[in-house]
Amino acid sequence: MLSFRILIVEIDPVKRFATILIFLVSFTTGPIAGLGQAVQFDFCGEPIGFDFDKSTIPQSSDLSTAAAITSFYQSLESVDYDPVINALLAYKNKLRPDDWLFYQLIRKTAQLISPKANDYHRYTLYKWYFLTRCGYDAMLATSGNYLLFYIRCDENIYNIPTRTVDGKQYVCLNYHDYGNNIDFQKNRFAVIDLPVPEKGSNFSYKITRLPEFRPSDYKEKDLRYSYNDLEYSFKIKLNTQIQTLFTNYPVVDYALYLNIPLSKETYYSLIPLLKKKVKRMNVKNGVDYLLRFTRYAFLFEPDTEIYGGEKRLSPEQTLLYDQSDCEDRVALFYCLVKEIYDLPMIVLSYPKHVTIAVQFNKPYGKPIIYNGQKYTICEPSPQKEDLMVGQLLPELKQAPYEVTYVYTPQKNK
Repeated sequence: MLSFRILIVEIDPVKRFATILIFLVSFTTGPIAGLGQAVQFDFCGEPIGFDFDKSTIPQSSDLSTAAAITSFYQSLESVDYDPVINALLAYKNKLRPDDWLFYQLIRKTAQLISPKANDYHRYTLYKWYFLTRCGYDAMLATSGNYLLFYIRCDENIYNIPTRTVDGKQYVCLNYHDYGNNIDFQKNRFAVIDLPVPEKGSNFSYKITRLPEFRPSDYKEKDLRYSYNDLEYSFKIKLNTQIQTLFTNYPVVDYALYLNIPLSKETYYSLIPLLKKKVKRMNVKNGVDYLLRFTRYAFLFEPDTEIYGGEKRLSPEQTLLYDQSDCEDRVALFYCLVKEIYDLPMIVLSYPKHVTIAVQFNKPYGKPIIYNGQKYTICEPSPQKEDLMVGQLLPELKQAPYEVTYVYTPQKNK
């Protein structure tokens, strides 16, 4: 049949006077030799493209056994996947995404090549293969029809399975696909020994920055709350792609999830506005203003009611969702105080509640003393009583707590 590719060349990209379309035509019965079919998609505002011949995808009726998976891997090695890997690595080298965000790109790539709904095991094997080819230490384990996919990670991850191999911790990346519900006593998993050329690097769940989304990807959200008997309304810019990126993000240490930054558009639609509101207030009143914004601009709902289990939302996710719990409010309040006042803070974890305390020049109420420093309780979750700065929930006054995170501002920031 007749196939062709279109090359668009702009003669003058500034004035855009003319565009020449050059048709490269070849008479063939399939894809252009050496090119395959063009796969193009958008990832967080960045175009991704590579050539791939889908007819080379190995077909298998059962990819749940070690023998079948080994055979599948060998068939992958006999096909040229360099265009795919080069596109993934080009994105990584150009934009330097954190590991979790890069993995979301790999998930999307695997979905386009071998859709999850068509063959879940094959889709999972492609994710594993792309991660290993991109330099990560990943492994597979099977039990019956279960296929679990692990990545080497040294961090504390709390709501998904881990396993230790040769003294190294591996964290499961696809447990959610099984409803977060596998009986590991009944199902004994065996690691598949695949001839991967060399072990790759560690994976980290730390998020240091979010992608540069297009401004058009954002929508305005109206947030309303009351402060000193006055009604306030804010229109902030939010991007639902953030929800997608963090759908399966696990429960991590407070140091990681508290410090997930805001995306650029959201930051500049909110932080300057709040800075302007508190500009003429003293520090205590300004923090109280941020406290009440965090407390009353969202509905309160426990994670178990929304997600069926614990889930810690980043500051921007808390802004996105209409409901959130105490840990989510702590994350947002922490972010606002850090960005606007940059005060020392500690996170307090009680058996059934999480709250936060801020260090002022002088403490208010009964302070929390930690390492010789006095911190003032600032309760960011709505309660039956309208708690003031320095007031702790009455039922927590005699309850034990743990300081789970300490923030100390950098002097030369």
